[in-house]
Amino acid sequence: MALMLTGMGVSRGVSIGPVFVLHRNQPEIIEKSIEKKQISTEVKRFKTAHTLARKQLLKVKGAIPEDSPDDISAFIETHLLMLDDSMLATTPVELIKQNLCNAEWAVKLQRDAIVKVFESMDDPYIATRRDDVNHVFNRVTQALVNDNKERDEEVQNWKDQIIVADDLTPADTVLMQHNGVAGFVTEMGGPLSHTAILARSLNIPAIVGLTEARRFLKAGETLVIDGENGMVMADPDSNAIDHFHKRQRDIKRKARELIKLTDTKPRAKSGEKISLLANIEIEDDLKALRRVNAAGVGLYRTEFLYMRRDDIPDEEEHFKTYMRVVRALRGSPLTIRTVDLGADKEVDTVSTGPLAHNPAMGLRGIRLCLNDPSLFVPQLRAILRASAKGPIKIMFPMLTTVTELQQAIQLLENTKDNLRREKIKFDEKIHVGGMIEVPAAAISASHFAEHLNFLSIGTNDLIQYTLAIDRIDDQVNYLYDPVNPAVLTLIKMVIDAGIKQKIPVTMCGEMAGNSEYTRLLLGLGLREFSMPPNSILEIKSALRGTNIGSIRRRALALLHCSDKEKQANLLRKLNE
Repeated sequence: MALMLTGMGVSRGVSIGPVFVLHRNQPEIIEKSIEKKQISTEVKRFKTAHTLARKQLLKVKGAIPEDSPDDISAFIETHLLMLDDSMLATTPVELIKQNLCNAEWAVKLQRDAIVKVFESMDDPYIATRRDDVNHVFNRVTQALVNDNKERDEEVQNWKDQIIVADDLTPADTVLMQHNGVAGFVTEMGGPLSHTAILARSLNIPAIVGLTEARRFLKAGETLVIDGENGMVMADPDSNAIDHFHKRQRDIKRKARELIKLTDTKPRAKSGEKISLLANIEIEDDLKALRRVNAAGVGLYRTEFLYMRRDDIPDEEEHFKTYMRVVRALRGSPLTIRTVDLGADKEVDTVSTGPLAHNPAMGLRGIRLCLNDPSLFVPQLRAILRASAKGPIKIMFPMLTTVTELQQAIQLLENTKDNLRREKIKFDEKIHVGGMIEVPAAAISASHFAEHLNFLSIGTNDLIQYTLAIDRIDDQVNYLYDPVNPAVLTLIKMVIDAGIKQKIPVTMCGEMAGNSEYTRLLLGLGLREFSMPPNSILEIKSALRGTNIGSIRRRALALLHCSDKEKQANLLRKLNE
């Protein structure tokens, strides 16, 4: 008899295959006292394990196909950088000497100390960083207890299997694709976890957050996973298997059809032109942008410039980086978001003050930049200088009050004055926009629109702040609902403010790249979408079948619908 379970679908696709239950029980670490004469032996054991862990990660990195998305190797590179950081490369050695303890215990002490800091920060992105710390430290620990040989042998049996595990590391996920895994199910994780992001990049059907999956799913039994709706079916009958084989063929056919849309213009069936832009974070993302012929960049995140370093990037580094992007875009528009550090993107080189009880609502985004102009002004100068070489817009993140916006604009004007005195060219008419991701800013969108050239809706934060939930918290993520009438009302207010002021409104959150909401957003008046490059063709397909005039009534009806079942029915009819 078939067993149906539901988790969180994070990577689309259907997979059918036998279950491979992955048990990654952590070795029990016991503190052992050593004598001074044993210190050199324990230090040598640690360094040998550290070297082995590094070689294993390099091997994983070398196994990544050359045509894979660039962010895949970036995840492994992050673990390598953490491994080489003094917090793991040298501090355990000091702990061995100070505490006269075995290497395993020294690694555990250091891991616990770092994880404690991360656990004090209630934020989705920070939580994934905590997981990274655990993954890297665990790899060294397993090398110390000689547990990696068993893991390497286990990997050889993964082909065509569906992996069921408590959690997976980025390295595990890369190895899965390299060894032909059909899909995976994990008991932990959320849509923002590195495992989920990698699964989407690698096109591995995946479901996360299925509590106690290993208790219900047996090794060797046939399993079907549907990554689009989070469904898991164990021991399906022949009719169910036939049904899902057909789903697989349909998915492959749809992928082939989408590729044909690469060179077509994004246009609704009723004739309206729609702008489909891309979100990028690193220069390598431009390759993916070109593959789908995006109209330009609607969101260029600049936080990466501050990550994994011991100093703050200066004006010249900013300028050279932006110029490489401008040249690569060859005249297509580029919207640069000023640095949005704080909350989920802490870096050692930028102080956000004492540890906040709730970093997501603390000194972050534009608040941090206004608090420390020495961080902000060099970036403003670099953006303005680059604007003389190509079509650039500037966008301020995390706006809450018009006063903040006015202060940011005044700093921008002062920067322009300084460049003029220095006879440095820039675009005198550079467009300035603001991210609307705080409910207060959405409610006051008409006031912001009076001071800006464009607005951009950041739905990721807007939804979480509006509903007061953390979407990767397993206890409350069921409340995460992009079509909640409160969320849709705020989105409509921002769109209407732009229309009234005759300025463009873009959406750059995840909602913009989900075809389930494309017609809804068009019905609410949105005409500019910015999304991950790999979502553009699917959104283009959704546009081609849409008569905007005929969907407005149903889209507006969702603004007043609070019943979940009725919401689902309205959305389904909207997408028929």
